[in-house]
Amino acid sequence: MTETIAETDERPLGPALFKGWRRRCPNCGNGPLLKGYLKVRESCSVCREDFTPQRADDGPAYLTILLVGHLMAPMLHIVFVNFRPEPLIMFTIFAVGCVALSLYLLPRFKGAVVAFQWARHMHGFGASKP
Repeated sequence: MTETIAETDERPLGPALFKGWRRRCPNCGNGPLLKGYLKVRESCSVCREDFTPQRADDGPAYLTILLVGHLMAPMLHIVFVNFRPEPLIMFTIFAVGCVALSLYLLPRFKGAVVAFQWARHMHGFGASKP
């Protein structure tokens, strides 16, 4: 059974994750990985790497919720114990903080998950492998 070059080439994980976090093509690092806010491009506009088999599904959302929850819950406790702000003020500050942090992290986690799949030659469920 013959394998194509794309299936046997080594793809270093660290640089791919860094490029994906920056929302860039994990192969060349120059082309944009996402079209719009969260839509993965079909291919890189610079190196023509195919991204159609890569599917991040719910992974980036879970990672975002995990990180935001683990950062904001202790901060909420620290602020409440040390400063005792009015409940409405504390709610407003932490609600805006949670939404802003989530909106910042979600596309970056999506890029990192797609880059991880690309580096490990993984494909989402239902994706056809050439």
